[in-house]
Amino acid sequence: MSASLVILGATGDLTGRYLLPALAQVLPQIEGGLQLVGVAQDDLDTGAFRRQVDERLGQVTGDGGRDVHERLAGSAEYVRGDVTDAATLQAALDLAGRHGTGRDPVVVYLALPHVLFEGVVHALGACRLPEGLRVVVEKPFGEDLEGARRLNAALAAVLPEDRTFRVDHFLAKQTVLNILGLRFANRVFEPLWSSAHITGVDIVFDETVDAQARASYYDRSGALRDMVQNHLLQVLAYVAMEPPVSTAPADLSARKADVLRAVRTPSREALAATSLRGRYTRGEVPDGEGARTVDSYVDAPGIDPARETETYAEVVLSVDNWRWSGVPFRLRTGKALGARRREVVIHFAEVPHVVFAGAPPQRNVLRLQLDPDRMSLRVNVNGQGDPFELEPVDLDTDLAKQEPGPYGQLLLAVLDGDTRLSAHAAEAEEGWRIVEPVLAAWGDGVVPLLDYPAGSDGPVRPAPQG
Repeated sequence: MSASLVILGATGDLTGRYLLPALAQVLPQIEGGLQLVGVAQDDLDTGAFRRQVDERLGQVTGDGGRDVHERLAGSAEYVRGDVTDAATLQAALDLAGRHGTGRDPVVVYLALPHVLFEGVVHALGACRLPEGLRVVVEKPFGEDLEGARRLNAALAAVLPEDRTFRVDHFLAKQTVLNILGLRFANRVFEPLWSSAHITGVDIVFDETVDAQARASYYDRSGALRDMVQNHLLQVLAYVAMEPPVSTAPADLSARKADVLRAVRTPSREALAATSLRGRYTRGEVPDGEGARTVDSYVDAPGIDPARETETYAEVVLSVDNWRWSGVPFRLRTGKALGARRREVVIHFAEVPHVVFAGAPPQRNVLRLQLDPDRMSLRVNVNGQGDPFELEPVDLDTDLAKQEPGPYGQLLLAVLDGDTRLSAHAAEAEEGWRIVEPVLAAWGDGVVPLLDYPAGSDGPVRPAPQG
């Protein structure tokens, strides 16, 4: 099988940092080769675009990947033009159609600012589309629930759902995928996977990196839109979903959509009591063996302080069904924090009866860590000294490095026509249904925007008055 990949936004940051390195990883697995067609408004011709692709690949893979560089860059084509113009897209599709048999997959990847998505899809609708065309849409999927619905309707008018890929690279991370294996392939976990035995779930993605380099995008997004609405809610869906009939795409997406529908729309009272939003100020964050100084977010070029864009977001959600009633799901993410922490933490209930003297046994905690991928389970055992005293130990394992990485996995799934690493239309809309009340409450000042020093653990909730 050969394939063609049309990248809209081919000279942008997403293409250079993620898509081209991923293509270099997966190209040897595409037996018939891959035709790359880049589309952008940069003043380039095909020769200049080929040199740019080769240069960016060299920055990632070095000289060891020369054969892959030459195969990918040496045959690349370039179309200069407006990505929302049907004539531009038709020219790119025609170039892609020259490769392969006519039945091989042609993929259009929207590596673009999300404000262009709807215009691109409408322009595609005016084109002569190749048989079996697949369209890949990056996050954020719309700006709000109404925008997501419009974009879904536009896509549905052009393509069937099984050829629409709302990709989320979190779903291709090894530990996230291992949630399914851990739950549904081990007798010891699934019987305990409910409010009868679990008291809380934390889904955390803390970063030491700041937002300065992405200020133009980030100041119109913020942590809630950038991370919670898509990535962290998708992880929640894997943790909380009911057992699917199989791992077929339709079965998985149906169960994920079910559990997202069960997430209670958060009230303003609940948000005032449990949610946090913050914005970092000047400070020092860890950097290798030392530390580096980070300026205040509001001092970054292109930032409008009046927007009150949050760089830290924390919300507590409830899943209103039989399995999870009363269990808080805490979703947290932030920039320029003091430690890089990326994990799902399952907190189990206390044992119902304590038979050992002294301090009660610690609660069991299951940690699923992302990047590096690692799993650990805290249990209590008899101590080395007094055999009737307890001590906690961690049963842990490091997971083998994933090859190819998440973006490579995404590309292979798209080429295979496998939508399991993508979100279904209903999932995208439910994500906005959950997050919109939070955005509205925060915008109205129900939850104050708190400062936190870069390098700290994030904002601290004010002590209650009176």
